[in-house]
Amino acid sequence: MLVTAIVLITLALVFYTIGVWSEKRAGILKPWHAVMFILGLLCDGSGTFTMSLIAQSGQTIGNPTLNAVMSVTGTLALLLMAAHAIWALVVLGRQRGSEMRVFHRFSLVVWCVWLVPYIIGAITPMF
Repeated sequence: MLVTAIVLITLALVFYTIGVWSEKRAGILKPWHAVMFILGLLCDGSGTFTMSLIAQSGQTIGNPTLNAVMSVTGTLALLLMAAHAIWALVVLGRQRGSEMRVFHRFSLVVWCVWLVPYIIGAITPMF
């Protein structure tokens, strides 16, 4: 199950990074960016669910404190990703040029917050 969780979380990183940075480079939110956000959210949610199953089985790896921090920051990041995806759909639905051009600011914040639990998860087995 750990390999499945790692693959899902890494796919979330790939999809989310493509969505966020291509939106930033384009200078405007496009529908396919929202698709990338949603795919990232789905992969992250699935990976997080798989990690929670591993934790419930008692097979945790690494430092318990780092695991707790990862759990809290991961939950926050997942909630922000959900809000981000929903807000992207709202902005796309409204078709207000000004909102579509500044949306990337929110995207970058959510992406940076999301990186925290990803990095903690990557380094936790080292401690």
